[in-house]
Amino acid sequence: MHYTFQWRVAFNALPDMLWGALVTLEVAVLSMVLGVFFAVVLALGSSSQYRAFRGAAATWVELARNTPALFQIYMAYFGLGSIGIQLDSFPALLAGITFNNAGYLAETFRGGLRAVPPTQMRAARSLGMGPVQAFRLIVLPQMFRVVFYPMTNQMVWAILMTSLGVIVGLNNDLTGVTQDLNVKSFRTFEFFAVAAVIYYLIAKLVTLSARLMAYRLFRY
Repeated sequence: MHYTFQWRVAFNALPDMLWGALVTLEVAVLSMVLGVFFAVVLALGSSSQYRAFRGAAATWVELARNTPALFQIYMAYFGLGSIGIQLDSFPALLAGITFNNAGYLAETFRGGLRAVPPTQMRAARSLGMGPVQAFRLIVLPQMFRVVFYPMTNQMVWAILMTSLGVIVGLNNDLTGVTQDLNVKSFRTFEFFAVAAVIYYLIAKLVTLSARLMAYRLFRY
């Protein structure tokens, strides 16, 4: 083995990689916010009395959960482009991860809604709340308490999925920056080892932050 490690090259590029990590977090957070919104809609649609809503929700969930995330991103970037809807790398990656997040979270939210006793809605209505107000103020907070930790796991998964952006030309996230640095210096092991450590630390930071939030929000 004649490979000579040059860690100084990777450490000197650390500021650029950390800026890329911020872009990674931006995509992950936006995809979670949008994913949670669509997941709530899908969870309600799957319990709707209308067959069309149930079918649309089931189709989304089945496609998101049973096809590779890579294909979903490809469809957002190349598939929509073939029918005249052109998306740049960032929105295509965001759309693909959002689609995936919503599909996985929808089933989690559906279980969370079932965990909230129906008497909660009836009690809220008896106090004079409308159905939308009761759902927003009474049912949703209890559901989010049930699904909080699965949401944390999905957030970590969303962070890791952002690395797929490099295959649709995104070059300013952590993986894209790392790949550009690797092409210029051919120090593959050093750069990707440092990038892996950054991904690991981000995931651990998200998990620790979620535990602290859970302690503050759900200790009573």
